[in-house]
Amino acid sequence: MAEPTTLLYSLSGGIARITLNRPESYNAFNTTLSHELIDTLKQVARDPEVRVVVLTGVGDKAFCSGQDLKDSAATAGTRNLGQSVEQRYNPLVRLVTGTEKPFICRLNGAAAGAGAGLALACDFVIAAEHAYLLFAFVNIGLVPDTGSSYLLPRLVGLRKAMAYAALGEKIPAAQALADGLISQVVPAEGLDAATDALAQRLAQAPTKAIGYIKKMLHQSTQHDLEHALRNEQHYQELAGKTDDMVEGVMAFVEKRKPVYKGR
Repeated sequence: MAEPTTLLYSLSGGIARITLNRPESYNAFNTTLSHELIDTLKQVARDPEVRVVVLTGVGDKAFCSGQDLKDSAATAGTRNLGQSVEQRYNPLVRLVTGTEKPFICRLNGAAAGAGAGLALACDFVIAAEHAYLLFAFVNIGLVPDTGSSYLLPRLVGLRKAMAYAALGEKIPAAQALADGLISQVVPAEGLDAATDALAQRLAQAPTKAIGYIKKMLHQSTQHDLEHALRNEQHYQELAGKTDDMVEGVMAFVEKRKPVYKGR
């Protein structure tokens, strides 16, 4: 993969860190960023050294402000936006939700439009107190994308989802926490410490089991109890064959802390 120009990537101690790096546009998506992020997510999905992924934006003003409207203004009204969604945004959601590794969104500022959808797609969202979500699509005559129409009502219920999507108003971090849209709110100066603590904990966890849990919970929203019971049987069988399961049992018997390898 070529060196990305619109994002930063690092891997250390099992923690992959992806930082959207377009501060001049509040880390908004242009075509290059969309495709570089897709490529990077594919890389972390297949890299066995990656145990957890932290997704954030550079600076303290914005995680991601959505589509860069200056980048697309010239084609407004003539561009096939459905094609753009399928090629640029749907793959992001499929990769974040479908990769069997936990994703943490370090919400360092505003998350608007596609940025809000991307944040919701992550498994954990730790937000600075000044951060907010904004499902801004309606403010320019568009509808939610980047998974928002699916994730939003499942997290907050239909009535609130309609208000958030149709009114296009800011949702401050405290309100987003109360509504179950995010996991934790911390002072801005504590954002790195809180994110790192969770990332390190997950990087030392049984990665395969975490991945199976992620798949089971996502699938549970689409099926009935009987399907969930069959899923539990299936994934428990898989988990029971992992090296980490053996290590967990041995550590319990030997009264010591387990050392999981993610295998």
